[in-house]
Amino acid sequence: MRMCVARVITSRGDKMIDHTLDQISQLKLAGLKAALLEQMEQPGPYAEMSFEERLSYLIDREVLDRKNRKTKRMLRASKMKYKPIFSEDIDYQASRNLNRSVVNSLLQNKWIQHHQNVVITGPTGTGKTYLACVLGNQAILSGYSVYYTRISPLVSDIAMARAEGTYPRLMKRMTGFDLLILDDFGLSSLTTGQAQELLEVIEERTGTGSHIFTSQLPVKEWYSYFNNPTLADAIMDRVIHNAHRLDLKGESMRKIKNRVGLSDTLP
Repeated sequence: MRMCVARVITSRGDKMIDHTLDQISQLKLAGLKAALLEQMEQPGPYAEMSFEERLSYLIDREVLDRKNRKTKRMLRASKMKYKPIFSEDIDYQASRNLNRSVVNSLLQNKWIQHHQNVVITGPTGTGKTYLACVLGNQAILSGYSVYYTRISPLVSDIAMARAEGTYPRLMKRMTGFDLLILDDFGLSSLTTGQAQELLEVIEERTGTGSHIFTSQLPVKEWYSYFNNPTLADAIMDRVIHNAHRLDLKGESMRKIKNRVGLSDTLP
C-alpha cells in the first residue's frame, strides 16, 4: 500500500515538474530552465543553499543567458568583418606604432559615451580594420549597438535608397547605431554628390553617435580626397576635432604571416 502511494506521489510530482518546465518554456526563460534542470540533475552542489539563494541563482542565469543572446544578435547585426575578436589578440610590436595604454583607454568606451571618434590610419595590411573591429566588439560587449560598412557600399546604398524612396528609413537606421565603423575611407575617390551624402550621414550622427574611420591616407592628405573644399572643411571639422588618432606603421601583417605560414587574420 505504501509503495502504491509513493508511486502516485512521485507520478504527481513528475507531472508538476513537467508542467512547470512547460510554463517556463512558454515564458521563454531558457537560461532559467537550463539552470533548474541542472539543479534537478545534480542536486548535490545546491543542497546546502537556501530557497532564496537557489532562486537568485536561477534568475542570475536567466539574466546572463539573455545578455549572451543579445550580444550574439548584435554581433550578427553589426556586419563586422572580424567577429568575435578580443583585445588580448592585438599585436603590440614596436614597429606597429601602437600604444598599449592608448588602446586600453579606448577599450573602456568612454569615447563612445562622449560621442567622440577614432581615426585609424596606416598602410595597407597593417591591421586597421582588425583594430576597428576589436573596438567594435568591445563596444557590443558593453551593450552599445555597432554597424560596420565600407565607404563605397555606403554611398551606393544611399544612392539606391534615394532612388527607391527609402532614404528616410536608411538615415533613421544609420543614426540609430551608437558606433558606426566606416572602413576604407579615401580608398576610392568620391564625387561631390557622394561626399555630400557622406557629410549628411556624419552630420545627422554628430553629437549623438561615434565613428571609427580607417584609411590608408594620412589625415593631412584627406583634403585632397575631396573635390569640394567646402565639403572637405565640413567633414574634417566633424570628424577630426574630437577624434582619437591611431597611426599604424610597419610592414603588411599579411605578408609577415604568409611568410611564416600562419593565418591571414590580422592581429
